[in-house]
Amino acid sequence: MGALSGRHILLGISGGIAAYKSAFLCRRLKEAGADVWVSMTRNGARFITPLTMETLSEREVLLDMFPADRYVGTRHIDIATWTELVIVAPATANLIGKYAAGQADDLLTTLLISTPAPVMIAPAMNTEMYRHPATQENLATLKRRGVMMLEPGVGVLACRTVGIGRMAEPEDILATVERFFETAGRRDLLGVRILITAGPTVEPIDPVRILTNRSSGKMGYAVAQAATMRGAQVTLISGPTALPQPSVAEFVAVETSEQMLSATLAHFSGCDVAICVAAVGDWQVADPSQEKLSKDTGPPRLALEPTPDILETLGKRKRDDQVLIGFSLETDPERLKSADKLKRKKLDLLVANNPTKPGSEFGGDTNEATLISRDGSVEKPGILSKPELAHRILDHLRTLRQEKSTRASAV
Repeated sequence: MGALSGRHILLGISGGIAAYKSAFLCRRLKEAGADVWVSMTRNGARFITPLTMETLSEREVLLDMFPADRYVGTRHIDIATWTELVIVAPATANLIGKYAAGQADDLLTTLLISTPAPVMIAPAMNTEMYRHPATQENLATLKRRGVMMLEPGVGVLACRTVGIGRMAEPEDILATVERFFETAGRRDLLGVRILITAGPTVEPIDPVRILTNRSSGKMGYAVAQAATMRGAQVTLISGPTALPQPSVAEFVAVETSEQMLSATLAHFSGCDVAICVAAVGDWQVADPSQEKLSKDTGPPRLALEPTPDILETLGKRKRDDQVLIGFSLETDPERLKSADKLKRKKLDLLVANNPTKPGSEFGGDTNEATLISRDGSVEKPGILSKPELAHRILDHLRTLRQEKSTRASAV
């Protein structure tokens, strides 16, 4: 039996051209074994017919709050209770705005604010509509409330422009839903406040040139997304990356190691867990030039100094009830075997990896890591996708929190 076998999924469809993708999504969900009930807005039903969705879902489409030909009573509450997961795909700017404001002027929005089930939404709209401050504020509001975002893609839109706003593809949504029920459906980190750092840092040489590293940010973003799926309230502090901003409660963009340290310290005391995935540069220019250095004067002699050690700083400030997890990137196998960093920086778990090994390259979608615990135990799960490794780390986190809670209760 698959992860979706027998699962109760409510698929919401609002009025956008991407509604045609919802038919493919419904079919794939059904093929995976899910029991799907479809609710459409009136505008959604103008893009794809209820008859199509009834045929695919093998259920009556939920269209009207008060249909004239049948008694419904409190059916919206019954369906909201039946639902294990809500997916709104496509989610238009209008639907997102109403959901963020708590409006319930049709059956779909009434279901959204009636259900205790987790919700995923797949925004789909013109680029300018997506980027509008009101839309971004509404999305941020929903993220803070724990709504999971199926981020839009970049490509050719129905208005024949190219930009962000394409609804996530049905196959990608299906994969996310399967992962949710495989690992995140239990919501075992519900309400846990997790601080995550990700990406590289950049240090200025002059206003044009920088010192940085090859980190893509993919691993840190995968941890942030996985933690959000499992119910955590995530604050993500990120250096510059080419990745779309993930669905987290709070996102903080930084550049330099000093900025990352400042942002991390500002949030650390209020978190239950800190997971430092960022590849913080080891050196910075002691006195960066305020003007662009001219190549006519020859190569500059750069005086470098160490950047602040964020992990060590957090280790010194860590409370007994907090969990601190760090990453270590090493190309020397002997250093990867050592747990010295774990003890020196007061970590509860160290995740070590070697980017020169096949499967762990910078910018790749997989990673082969070694997980070292404070008690000296070592786990080598082999090559995993970054989302899979993220969930493996969060499994360790769940155990660490349980152990700390047990010790605190015994005192």
